Amino acid sequence: MGLISGAITTLGSLIAALTQTATNGNSLLGAPNAPKLPDFLMNNPLPNGFPWGPITANNTNPYTGQPNTVVSRGKLAPDGFEKDMLLINGAFPGPTIEANYGDIIEVAVTNKIQGPQEGTSIHWHGILQKENQWMDGVAAVSQCPIPPGETFTYRFIADLYGTTWYHAHYSAQYAGGVFGPLVIYGPKNTPYDVDLGPVMISDWYHAPYLDVVNQFMKPQPSPPNVPSDNNLINGKMNFDCSLVKDGTKCTKNAGISKFKFQTGKKHRLRLINAGAEGTQQFSIDGHEMLVMANDFVEVQPYKTNVVTLGVGQRTDVIVTANYTSKSSFWMRSNITCAAANQPQALAAIFYDQADQNSVPKSSVQPYTPGCNNDPLEKTVPFFPMAVEDAAFTETVDITVAPNATGSWVWSMNNNTFRANYNNPTLLAAKAGNISFATDPKLNTFNVGNNASYRFVINNKTPAPHPMHLHGHNIFVLAEGDGEFNGNIVRPYNPQRRDSQMLRANGFMVFQATNDNPGVWPFHCHIAWHLSGGLYIQILENPDKIKGLQIPSTFNQQCQSWNKFTSGVVLDQIDSGV
Repeated sequence: MGLISGAITTLGSLIAALTQTATNGNSLLGAPNAPKLPDFLMNNPLPNGFPWGPITANNTNPYTGQPNTVVSRGKLAPDGFEKDMLLINGAFPGPTIEANYGDIIEVAVTNKIQGPQEGTSIHWHGILQKENQWMDGVAAVSQCPIPPGETFTYRFIADLYGTTWYHAHYSAQYAGGVFGPLVIYGPKNTPYDVDLGPVMISDWYHAPYLDVVNQFMKPQPSPPNVPSDNNLINGKMNFDCSLVKDGTKCTKNAGISKFKFQTGKKHRLRLINAGAEGTQQFSIDGHEMLVMANDFVEVQPYKTNVVTLGVGQRTDVIVTANYTSKSSFWMRSNITCAAANQPQALAAIFYDQADQNSVPKSSVQPYTPGCNNDPLEKTVPFFPMAVEDAAFTETVDITVAPNATGSWVWSMNNNTFRANYNNPTLLAAKAGNISFATDPKLNTFNVGNNASYRFVINNKTPAPHPMHLHGHNIFVLAEGDGEFNGNIVRPYNPQRRDSQMLRANGFMVFQATNDNPGVWPFHCHIAWHLSGGLYIQILENPDKIKGLQIPSTFNQQCQSWNKFTSGVVLDQIDSGV
């Protein structure tokens, strides 16, 4: 493909026509006064001067070391187009949750979704939840949904450190606004001066999320293709309101996100693709980025002009402010490999003395468009871990086809997932009943008590898929076009992360250690593909699941959910997860 050389949205002024509250509610992300992040939280004991004591990024295996939230409906205009949304504490994106490595995080989630009512659950993306899977937050797997009007408290250890996010895991609900950043402070592998915090990148649909789900799931003669309407950075972007033909209130020049660089300083940016479908290619005009971490895994630092992120993926970069104090530049993210009416998101970076209402004159850095992650040869984990031959190997083919009703669904080894909210599979396994493992609708792979397992995933479709495994950082052994030839990239220290791009008509090979008894989802993180059933469950150590100390509150919540659903007709139009 050719090089992107300079397309830019023309803006006459950066004076926002809407207030921060009108576009993002209670969120300060994207505002010039958004708080910078500290090195760590100080309200802990500080042995050796740090909450995590003598641990450093290169001397400790990260897998052995160790607020109240309301979800409700609201109306905001993140890009000027006013729409009904789902909000967390009245904010979009939701509030930044911060913790130190090893802290216990406790979040009480109250479901106040009304008009109409919906269940909900919150997933803590990338958290291992070692022998704590019941706090993973996946409706129909680790818990029954939280019924309307009720509160559920999540409690888990910050068992890895770096950048992640939390989001609803009930239908495609997070695409309606139920997501926010989660930052866990830990040892540094690369020095920097200023932590600018989360940079959440997300495609944006003006239609309500359930309407978009219905467009994908309704019977139709050919595979559905529903373009996003815009692309946001920290929940903000402008929109061409002349395109609105249905009378919906739309304010032009609603306002974009702004960031402040300190001349001569090194800045950490925590990039998160929190979108529904689009792969994002992120760049900063005139600046090189130093990649320091992918997902929750710190890597040997390497330089790049562009970072490619599939949905759910995170990359931490360091950017040096090496221009004069009155300089300003565009930050960009471009949707690729997905349908988008307005694929380019812009934010402005201002140096110390720059006019924050002036429009940057910078030009885009050239890079090759695409939706593949950086080569595995380039992404070397900072803490080395070797991989041995797996005790269990499975090959899974991904396909897409219409079902008997004419709806286009995704299959993994010819089965399409559909959740049962009233009977979570983890609770069934805890009770010693793993008969669900033979139900094709629940698409379960039992890896038994094998010490490790390896999956070869073949994508037989022309669409790429960001594949995510819960409860683990996977070893990514190989990926590419066509079929796996048996060659593993750097078996003495393969890439580790929790989400990996699977190429269109390509393959990926991953391996995981069977050290976390539970029922773990492995799925595409494109919301609409997940709605269409692109999902399997991996059943680990079922005999040990029976010994897990799952609190009685989980059975009580299922009783509450069963009571709620006995009085309403739940219209589950998709996979449910």
